Formats: sequence, structure tokens, C-alpha cells
Amino acid sequence: MAKNKKDGIKEVEETTEKVELQEEEEEKTPPTTEELLEIEKDKNLRIFAEFENFRRRTAKERMELFTTANKDMRTALLPILDNFERSIKANNYTDEDGTVLIYKQLKSELEKKGLKEMEDPKGKVLDTEFHEAITNIPAPTEDMKGKIIDIVEKGYMLGEKVIRYAKVVVGN
Repeated sequence: MAKNKKDGIKEVEETTEKVELQEEEEEKTPPTTEELLEIEKDKNLRIFAEFENFRRRTAKERMELFTTANKDMRTALLPILDNFERSIKANNYTDEDGTVLIYKQLKSELEKKGLKEMEDPKGKVLDTEFHEAITNIPAPTEDMKGKIIDIVEKGYMLGEKVIRYAKVVVGN
């Protein structure tokens, strides 16, 4: 009986070795032309897809660059716009005065280049994506709690991006 067990184990080992040798031979056989063609088609398709992704990404980056070009210059002009508005308000200039005409022209040119003034947020709930609360004061009425009471500095957007948050006073 012991002889049979050893023979059985030996047969299993020999069979395992034969299977392993067959697998190695199958791996060593060169792929057929159809298989090589499929491999090359797959490589070509992947390279084409990578190139398309690259092309789309660079086009998107180029568009973003054009829309935000000279962002620093426009940001530097915002305090000048603020000072024009303060001057016009303090001196009660009319629409025919030179200061008002220069202000309107400057603002018009900046708007042509994509600069937009944020809408007046008075009475609206504070939105931290567009507003920066610089102080809290007691709300004049109960329904103004948590809402914007006053604007200290206007906010501006360049395209869809905020380049200056509106600085506001919030009621509590």
C-alpha cells in the first residue's frame, strides 16, 4: 500500500510538470499575425485617445489663459474705480462732468474685457463664495438677521471667476 501512495504522488508530480512544460511552450510560441495586429491596433487607439485628451486639455487651458490674461492689471484698476465712485458721490457730479465721463469710459472698457461688477447683495443672505463679511452689527429688524446690511467694497468677477470678493456688513 505504501508503494501505491508513492506511485500516486509521483504520477501527480509528473503530470504537474508536464502541464507546466506545456504552458511554457505555449508562452514561447510567437503570437500570430492577427494577435500582433490586435496589439498594434490597441496601442494605436490608446495613443490617439491620449493625443485627443492632450489637445482638449491644451485648448481649455488656452481659453482660460485668454479669459484671465492681464488679471493683475484689472485687479490693480479696481481701487481706481472705487475712488472714482467715491469722488463722484462726494462731489455730486452730473453725467456731463469729465470725471463721470472718464469713469464710465474706464468701466465700459473693463466690461468689454470680461470684468463684471457683482450685483448688489444688500438684503441677501451671506454667500461666502462671493462675499467677505468684515463685521457684524445688530440687525435693524428681525428678518435682516444673517443678511447683508451694507456694502463696504464692491465685488468683481472676471468671466466666471471672482477676482475680488464683496466686503459686506452682516446683521446678527
